[in-house]
Formats: sequence, C-alpha cells, structure tokens
Amino acid sequence: MATPGSATADRPPSARQVLRDNFSNTVLSSVGTFGRAMRGGVQATVIGIVDLVRLRFQWRETLAQAWFLITVTAIPGVLMAIPFGVVVSAQVGNVVHQLGANSLIGAAGGLGVIKQGAPLATGLLLGGAGAAAIAADLGARTIREEIDALRVMGINPVQRLVAPRIAAMLLVAPLLNILIIFMGVLSGYIVAITALDVPPGSYWLSFGAFASSADVWVSLLKSTVFGFLVVAIACQRGLEAKGGPRGVADGVNAAVILSVVSTALMNVLITQIASMFLPTRFA
Repeated sequence: MATPGSATADRPPSARQVLRDNFSNTVLSSVGTFGRAMRGGVQATVIGIVDLVRLRFQWRETLAQAWFLITVTAIPGVLMAIPFGVVVSAQVGNVVHQLGANSLIGAAGGLGVIKQGAPLATGLLLGGAGAAAIAADLGARTIREEIDALRVMGINPVQRLVAPRIAAMLLVAPLLNILIIFMGVLSGYIVAITALDVPPGSYWLSFGAFASSADVWVSLLKSTVFGFLVVAIACQRGLEAKGGPRGVADGVNAAVILSVVSTALMNVLITQIASMFLPTRFA
C-alpha cells in the first residue's frame, strides 16, 4: 500500500520545474564555459607574450590565421557597413528633417556608425565566421587526437595553436573595425547628399564638431575586446570537443552563440563606462 510520501515522490515534475531546471543548468553551464574560456585566453596571451620576448613566437601561423580571418570577414563587413550607414542616415535624416536641423545628420550618422555600428558589426562577424572556423578547426584536430599527439610529443597545444590565433584575431579586429567605419560613414554621406539634400560641407562640419579621436579609440578598444572574447571562446570549445563529428558541430554552435551573447553584453558594459567618462560634447 503506497503512502502519501511515496505518492508525492513518484509524482512527475511539473513543466514549470522542468523549465526552471533547464534554464538554471544552461545558465550555469554557460557561465562555466565562459570562465574556462577566459582563463584559457589569459593563459594563451601570457604564453604568447613570453614567446614574443624570447623571439620564438609562431609568426607564420599567426599571419596565416590573420589572412584567413580577413578573407572570411572583409567582404561581409563591407556588405554590412553599407546598409547600416544607409539606414542610420535615412532614419535619422527623417527625424532631423522634421526638426529643421538637417546639418546634424552628419554628426548623428557618423557617431552612430563609429560608437555602435562598427564595433558591433565587427564582433558579430568575428563571432559568426571567425568563431565557427576556429572552433571547427580545433574541434576536428581534437577528435582526430592531434591535440593529444602534440601533448605526447611535448608540444603545448596552447602555445602552438591557441596563442597564434589570439594574436591574429587581435590584429584583424581593429582593421576590420576601421574598414566598417569607413564604408559606413561613406555610405551615410552619399545618402545624405543625394537623397536628403544635405550640403557636403555641412555634413562634414557637423560630423567633425561632435566626433572626436576618443570615439574612434573607444570603437577600436571595443573591437579588440570583442575579438579576444570570440577567439578565447572558440578555442576553448574546439579543444573541448568530444563525441565525433556531432561534438564538433555542437562546439561550433556553442562557440557562435556564446560569442554573440558575450559581445552584446560587453558592448553594453563598455558603452556605459565610456558614456560616464567620455560624454559626447560639441567640439
């Protein structure tokens, strides 16, 4: 005869409890993965600096990875920058035109591209194409036991594979950010003078009156931080891949999702800090 306690114990969990447990487990797993990725990234950075001082850094591997990242992100970066600059100029231009201040389109559009559009586009591109490629490469090496073979031969895989990829990402991220800034501002300028009848001189005058070199440096800092997050997460997911090709695919998927989420959250944090210490002022 079943007792009331045993009946309660045999009762299946409710849908709310299942969702709560799955959400908590996912959050804790993501935080743990992010922590291991940052620890591995810092370790690889320290190893890379030591190798650089000792003149034994893997420059050939770094340049090869940098060129690969450029080939998979440059053209998509241009294709993202052009519509972003057009949309910002068109939307801001409509509002500013109703207020009778068309001369401020250059400032609003340029600052939007520099402060938010370019670094976010850089982080998303690197988190999509770059993270997927790095995680797939290292994941395939892991399931083929190449990583274990390196350890058996006394070669540190972090030193041989991870450090050059971090250096390549830190090199490519600011360059991609500058490319997106240039194309975004240029496309916004073309829309402003052709579709919104803004005088070219007025556009650049307002842009120079509000934009400053500090805004560009903050944008470059954002892109560099995003690049480090992306490559650290991608390398960690690749080196921890297991379970055959399915494990590699899961690692790539996790690397892309976690990179995009980390980039968005870090962008909010850096933006708030920059707004506190470097508010937008009329030059």
